[in-house]
Amino acid sequence: MVTLDGKPVSVDNLLPLALTNVGHFTSMRVDTDGSIRGLTLHMERLGRDCKIVWHAPLNTDRVREYVRQALEGQSRPCVVRVTVYDPKVEMGHPADANEPHVLVSVRGAGALPPAPLRAQSLVYERDLPEVKHIGLFGALHVRGTAQRAGFDDALFVGRDGFVSEGGTWNVAFIDQEGTVVWPDAPVLPGVTMALLQQHADHRVATVTLTQAKGMAAAFATNTSIGVRPLAAIDDTEFPVEHPVLAQLQKTYLSIPGETL
Repeated sequence: MVTLDGKPVSVDNLLPLALTNVGHFTSMRVDTDGSIRGLTLHMERLGRDCKIVWHAPLNTDRVREYVRQALEGQSRPCVVRVTVYDPKVEMGHPADANEPHVLVSVRGAGALPPAPLRAQSLVYERDLPEVKHIGLFGALHVRGTAQRAGFDDALFVGRDGFVSEGGTWNVAFIDQEGTVVWPDAPVLPGVTMALLQQHADHRVATVTLTQAKGMAAAFATNTSIGVRPLAAIDDTEFPVEHPVLAQLQKTYLSIPGETL
């Protein structure tokens, strides 16, 4: 079941997403007890991005209610996605659309953490990287390029030569001293990244691809995968059982969830 403002969605309501593709979203993992890690941060993201994309406020209390409705009878753990868009948006006059509506969909969630990830470094920069928007063509095209080359996903490197993020995940590294290093680059401010930064020592610094490959370990983060080790970047292998990685995974799972 997919709902729009708490009601079953129609094909006509979905056409703007398929034909115009303007909107933003957040995805949240719902654990077996119904709690969501970083729920407040997810709601803050939706409100912040709504002002950027639609120049309009978003009633996040109403969003919570729509999510509660969508989760009724659903197996858990699961991932709920909240997409905010205006069904009246038109390609010729996007500025006229300023009445955001809330689309909620639910899918199953896998075990945490998933298998280690092998990434190919590719030059790519997302549009408006600070917003979790639905314009995923470029990112998915680059992901497909990496997969056709035998990798699991792409690691983005900007035209300035600095590592930024992955296809749908933030990336971080563990340096030779055991410190977590997050790239100082235009990236999506991920919720999982923010939670880890609140609960573990870290630093933020520019990271070239050469520097990345010289790190002791690397990992990807998002709400669906938690802390997922990187097994390789290009032909550079990384250990997937580094003690700092194990501690980060433990730390993340220990963060209490919030209830809707």
